[in-house]
Amino acid sequence: MGSEKIDTVELGTGGPRVGIQGLGCMGMSFAYGPTDADAARETLERALELGVTLYDTADLYGSGENEKFIGPFIRNYRDEVVLATKFALSLDPADPTKRVIRNDRPYIRQAVEGSLQRLGVDTIDLYYMHRRDTSVPIEETVGAMAELVAEGKVKHLGLSEVTASELRAAQAVHPIAALQSEWSLFSRDVENGVVAAAAELGVGFVPYSPLGRGFLTGSFVSAEKELGQDDFRRQQPRFTGDNATVNAALLEPVHALAAAHGATPGQIALAWVQQRAEVHGLSVVPIPGTRRRTRIEENAAATRIRLTAEELALLEPIAGKVAGDRYADMTFTSAGRG
Repeated sequence: MGSEKIDTVELGTGGPRVGIQGLGCMGMSFAYGPTDADAARETLERALELGVTLYDTADLYGSGENEKFIGPFIRNYRDEVVLATKFALSLDPADPTKRVIRNDRPYIRQAVEGSLQRLGVDTIDLYYMHRRDTSVPIEETVGAMAELVAEGKVKHLGLSEVTASELRAAQAVHPIAALQSEWSLFSRDVENGVVAAAAELGVGFVPYSPLGRGFLTGSFVSAEKELGQDDFRRQQPRFTGDNATVNAALLEPVHALAAAHGATPGQIALAWVQQRAEVHGLSVVPIPGTRRRTRIEENAAATRIRLTAEELALLEPIAGKVAGDRYADMTFTSAGRG
């Protein structure tokens, strides 16, 4: 089984050492319709066997239920895993379709205590600011996060969906181990500045949704026609209406390369993300999410696929042709402020 294990990398200068692919745990209890808890637990166990050591959750996911769900697994393997969770986002009680963003010190202190309690741990290995509240200076937010490090409640700090200038301002207050933003064959706006800033500052990059929320695997085309009413992807412009049809056609070179490698389209998409580390000169640890054991095996195997320069060139034009934004409201993303 040792030969199955993925390689490891230091996540940013002075950050934790983790497998070169992590696991996004959100879908195990949030956003993507019904789930099977037993199957999800098997997936967590299998991921660790394969050398996946970075497990990503957030207090938003299921309003804390996701943290509660993975808590027992984290505690059982506390010395072997790197736990990442986040604060800043919550659902509006008056309208659950709307999200509230807070970055102020009192909220951060309340949030970290809640996460520690739900997870049943004393320390969070990597604590992210999930989204940026522009009404609070980022220096103030990171200063409050730094206090948690000094108190031993958090080991490393991370940010999500920040611009290059915001990352630099944050790094001036306290070392940032990781930046998490959407990055995939379909979403490359981070390459317009923030990736270069991360490389310059020695910050690791953690791409979320590296499989385009499943779209790049070919598992669905139209969110409206194929996914359940409670599936978050029905709210995302690029997966609905004419956009979905246009975008599905863009996957032709992905399918062609998959056939050439004896791989799946998802593995090609992941291999492309993994190779961004060499292209941009920084550590890159994508966190594809899955609830199935077979899928975690498929995803981990993608770390051993090497795409040639010619193959990468075939994939290069895709992002520029994608129809529709990645969110209906882009204001809370780095692209919306950059």
